[in-house]
Amino acid sequence: MIAIIDYDAGNIKSVEKALQLLGQEAVITRNPEQILQADKVILPGVGAFGDAMGKIRKYGLETVIQKVTEQEIPFLGICLGLQLLFESSDEAPGVKGLGILKGEIRRLPEQEGYKIPHMGWNSLELVNDGRLFRNLPEHPYVYFVHSYYLEAADEGIVRAVTDYTTKIHASVEQGNVFACQFHPEKSSDVGLQILRNFVEL
Repeated sequence: MIAIIDYDAGNIKSVEKALQLLGQEAVITRNPEQILQADKVILPGVGAFGDAMGKIRKYGLETVIQKVTEQEIPFLGICLGLQLLFESSDEAPGVKGLGILKGEIRRLPEQEGYKIPHMGWNSLELVNDGRLFRNLPEHPYVYFVHSYYLEAADEGIVRAVTDYTTKIHASVEQGNVFACQFHPEKSSDVGLQILRNFVEL
């Protein structure tokens, strides 16, 4: 069973649907026992960093997420879920993230000819042999919706990068913790393969 953490963020249902397409049992929950008993855990989400961290703390999910990562249950953060795993964000100065991974979330720099938020398809450059990207072409196209991007402290955890007004760390992997800035559940066959790779870990 795959637990999808419910903290009132947007876009959770589309992750559930993508997993069901892969024949997986997925449960949207904020029940700590259910989350800790899951085979895999996903933290999806669209929304604002500060508001999201407030909800995670309100629902007592911060400790649960820490336990999941300590118990080495495979864990996937998607979009805002990636950003929350890190220490802080320009979007919410003074608000601490989960701090499970080291790095900062920065606002995308303005550049003529580029719209922010970044919405649309971009190709990834795959690096460091990420397990989420097995059986994919060298430069797969995936779907992004974001105004902030990850600058990981350790480039050794980065598994995919892309460029949009700056170099973006688009996916990371450290031990049992995986995260994508893009939306695999909205990235067609490539995205389904990424989710399949996660499910089959």
